[in-house]
Amino acid sequence: MSHTYQLQNYWEKVMDQLIDQEQEVWLKNKVNGIQNRGQHLQRITFHLKPYHRFAYENHTILQYFLTLSILVKDGRSNFLEEGLYVGEVHFIGQEISDNKVRTEQGGRADKQLSFDFIDKEEREHVRFTYNRREAVRYADRWWDSYNPSYRHFDVDCTNYVSQCLRAGGAPTWGAPNRGRGWWYGNGTWSYSWSVAHALRWYFGGARQGLTATEVSSADQLSPGDVICYDFEGNGRFDHNTFVVKKDGNGMPLVNAHTSNSRHRYWDYEDSTAYTSDIQYKFYRIDG
Repeated sequence: MSHTYQLQNYWEKVMDQLIDQEQEVWLKNKVNGIQNRGQHLQRITFHLKPYHRFAYENHTILQYFLTLSILVKDGRSNFLEEGLYVGEVHFIGQEISDNKVRTEQGGRADKQLSFDFIDKEEREHVRFTYNRREAVRYADRWWDSYNPSYRHFDVDCTNYVSQCLRAGGAPTWGAPNRGRGWWYGNGTWSYSWSVAHALRWYFGGARQGLTATEVSSADQLSPGDVICYDFEGNGRFDHNTFVVKKDGNGMPLVNAHTSNSRHRYWDYEDSTAYTSDIQYKFYRIDG
């Protein structure tokens, strides 16, 4: 019996016992969250794609992509949540000894960066015209692929959010100083364009170009807005998502990169990086 077949069988058993299984707690949290919000799980399907295998003695490690598609009934309408996650399964002989799936990765300590997002000349803030529909259209077009006009990063969440904002007409400024403003061009970019923690601080301090207003709760956001995540609650923001729609309860559904996902519930309690100390920042884009 092949290792791939064993892995397929493992996931079929997990899907057959979604509520009762304990192996994949993040998935159980996802299903419980759907039920707790008064929604109904209509269908869940998965697909496995192994991409790397190595072995030594009696030990085999198989790395793979797990694609999930979840059809959710939300009042009178349905929406489809999709996600692409990374897994690694260990075999001793033909038996699975360990399986880990990573949806997101928290606690990554970025180097200390020097930011200069506030305009020293204190220019009068000029509102820009932000086309939310175009920004969301871009987010759905590229949620599971990569626009060749931009560099693809291993940790791509903030780069993706920045592209969505730019597609909506958000103005760039600050080039060529990487620690100033928000911009991309000529083969380089600002830290705020590509680093989660830097974008959070940009939103907190920018007075020109792309600006945002912090609000106190997720339900105050609209499609085209941004959520920042500090999974560990240690003041270092690890992840950003882009709001693309609201569910029947008026709460955001988001798209994201790195672990590519579409129409995912905003709070990320179903994330493998989630901790009880998680902190959020909610930003409503001006314009």
